[in-house]
Amino acid sequence: MSLTVLQVAYPFAPIGPDAVGGAEQVLSQLDRAVEASGGRSIVLAAAGSAAAGELLATPLPRGAIADKDRDTVHATYRASIARLLHSRRIDLVHMHGLDFDRYLPPPGPPTLVTLHLPTAWYPPAALRPQRPGTWLHPVSQAQGRTCPPSPALLPPIPNGVPVADLPTPVSRRGFALCLGRICPEKNQHAALQAGSLAGMTVLLGGQVFAYAEHERYWRQAVLPLLAHRPHRFLGPVGFARKRRLLNAARCLISASIAPETSSLVAMEALACGTPVVAFPSGALPEIVEHGVTGYLVQDVREMAEAIRMVHRIDPEACRAAARTRFSAATMAAAYLDLYARLVGRRQMHAVVA
Repeated sequence: MSLTVLQVAYPFAPIGPDAVGGAEQVLSQLDRAVEASGGRSIVLAAAGSAAAGELLATPLPRGAIADKDRDTVHATYRASIARLLHSRRIDLVHMHGLDFDRYLPPPGPPTLVTLHLPTAWYPPAALRPQRPGTWLHPVSQAQGRTCPPSPALLPPIPNGVPVADLPTPVSRRGFALCLGRICPEKNQHAALQAGSLAGMTVLLGGQVFAYAEHERYWRQAVLPLLAHRPHRFLGPVGFARKRRLLNAARCLISASIAPETSSLVAMEALACGTPVVAFPSGALPEIVEHGVTGYLVQDVREMAEAIRMVHRIDPEACRAAARTRFSAATMAAAYLDLYARLVGRRQMHAVVA
């Protein structure tokens, strides 16, 4: 079935292969998968995005994002979606943003919402949508267990990464890597502290988005630990550089204290044969097998000890786990199948009516 899918991104973070956020990376993979399947992908996203299909970009506010900026962008999104549904044949709308309930489409084509973030972060009413033909799904078993019961809730579709594109022949270097959005819940200062205790340089890659709380965390908790060597801040890291770093790192550190719904960067690390040292937050225990593909730890001291022990992890065990469990191709196929089933269900109901 050749479908036209409108992918609706979170409006405040550009999407593309080099995007920082996991939701943006997944959307980018699905955009490419729809086009590769012979369908048509239309992407509504922030300016600065890159898409395989047709990109409709909306401006990003300058500076810190205030409530009035959110209201303006949400109104722009609502108008853009309504205009597209009126002027184009859209078979399915796929929404990815935390604030999706602020710009749900008017009644019409089936709408799928991927819950990329912890369910407690969504307004309760958003998880019980009143719009007909609206479906929600989690991205892990751990996240699914936290979703409130709803007739709109579908089984999880686990995330995946391009496992075949990640390994590259580089030699291991004497550093650990920590990647992601820099914010309090990602807890990067704990990764830096653990690196110091372990005597291991930590390279921190990521971006500080224009939210007051994120900027305050960067200034007060992270910057002081970067003021003196050996740790170093890399800034945002695109796919090619990330691949080189993950292949060269002794390990990836995830110090997140958020109830993680998934972790693309942990999957990417394993695809490179690089073990993961992580707090067991949310779905991390579904990704990291303790003692086989990395270590799950409870505090900074345990994290430091695990960093010292990563040489005991077999890189091939990490790569094998990624190949069999975390393939982007498997993820994309599951989404394309779900798209077809939801569109087919709507068409069947239309015939019956």
